[in-house]
Amino acid sequence: MSRVRLAGGQEVRGLARVEGPLIAVQGVRNVAYDELVEIVAPDGRRLHGRVLEVDEEIAVIQVFEGTAGLSIPETRVRFAGRPLEIPVAAEMLGRVFNGVGTPIDGQPAPLPERWADVNGAPINPTVREYPRQYIATGISAIDGMNTLLRGQKLPIFSGNGLPHDQLAAQLARQARLGGAEAGAEERFAIVFAAMGIKNDVADFFRRSFAESGALVNVAMFLNLAADPVIERLITPRAALTLAEFLAFEKGMHVLVILTDMTNYCEALRQLSSARNEIPGRKGYPGYLYSDLASIYERTGRIRGRGGSITQVPILTMPNDDITHPVPDLTAFITEGQIVVSRDLAQEGVYPPVAVLPSLSRLMKDGIGEGLTRGDHPHVASQMYAAYAHVQDVKSLAAVIGEEELTKVDRQYLEFGQAFERQFIGQGLEEDRSIVQTLEAAWKVLSILPQDELTRLSDDELAEHYGSTEGLAYT
Repeated sequence: MSRVRLAGGQEVRGLARVEGPLIAVQGVRNVAYDELVEIVAPDGRRLHGRVLEVDEEIAVIQVFEGTAGLSIPETRVRFAGRPLEIPVAAEMLGRVFNGVGTPIDGQPAPLPERWADVNGAPINPTVREYPRQYIATGISAIDGMNTLLRGQKLPIFSGNGLPHDQLAAQLARQARLGGAEAGAEERFAIVFAAMGIKNDVADFFRRSFAESGALVNVAMFLNLAADPVIERLITPRAALTLAEFLAFEKGMHVLVILTDMTNYCEALRQLSSARNEIPGRKGYPGYLYSDLASIYERTGRIRGRGGSITQVPILTMPNDDITHPVPDLTAFITEGQIVVSRDLAQEGVYPPVAVLPSLSRLMKDGIGEGLTRGDHPHVASQMYAAYAHVQDVKSLAAVIGEEELTKVDRQYLEFGQAFERQFIGQGLEEDRSIVQTLEAAWKVLSILPQDELTRLSDDELAEHYGSTEGLAYT
């Protein structure tokens, strides 16, 4: 972590104690919470940390690089008098950094346009602008059924072994500004932060972005599983610091993808345990909600400024438990969720998005005439209603047998299969426009009798019903 700025401050020789990733220093005055610290080890190594707790003349410090090799009497600690800051610049796009913003792609460090506090600054609620325009992802299950808007925070809930890494890479490759107001002058960028991932997963992301050409528009922050656990707590904040600079000072629309937030929360739990704090639910600290909110709420649009920050945090649910504290608290803070289905994944459907438990709370304000297409709201509503009825029919068929079902019920089963295989299912490289998504929806809806489509207007039925037989989505 060489790219930090330190000024002259008070210096202390010797530590009071060392406990895991924490050190305690005695005899300090006027030290502030979250202040940046430089630690000089007896062998000359320079480590960095931040103040976690101040009690009279004792300061507890979190060491980013770990405390191995530190000697209690010989270690020197210098306080910077300011919070942790990282350099930010527009030329960081197309580059790869570690979890705290140091380049790891073998190229020289970008020249900083300014230094920014990694903790960011809260957006005044009175100047927030309500999200209206959508971001096209090229994925029908999102664009058609759970539309993502600029300035929204929409997490993806997945599980171990499910293809959320492939989904994250596809989002980064395909995402673009959508809507009638998406002009050529508006710039779009991706800030991608990965926490606690394995080397092969990191190589997959780098290779995927490089081969597709998307890397030139992406800034990557990679915290590997072998990296210090404490660095994991800085990674999303460093990524969001760059996103805020690009959005609110350079006028760009920035999509921030954070994966895996469960690894972040595990690091927070480990730090809480080292501090001997009273554990909350499942051992997580009682302040997990407010800590996650300090990350998720760094999202939105500011009135009078052209840029925006949109967040897609990705988390893995332990044992696929959506009531686990990490997804549970995330759902409280964010504006919906995309749920990845293990059943669909086992059936070979990609992306295996479970439509019924998924939700985009802001979708209704970003679709329709002049935004996506006039029939979009009604088509999405009809697809939800029909697919929900499919589940009832499946339950009935399990009791009485499929051969005893009515003709309409059998058509619903056919619709359900086509919905999963032809609408939700699409290839890893398939990038659908919003028009292709809606036409694919009409194709599968045409399986049902017209009098079952009660949420569509007569004009929409006259224009689209049964008119998509030539489309070839398989």
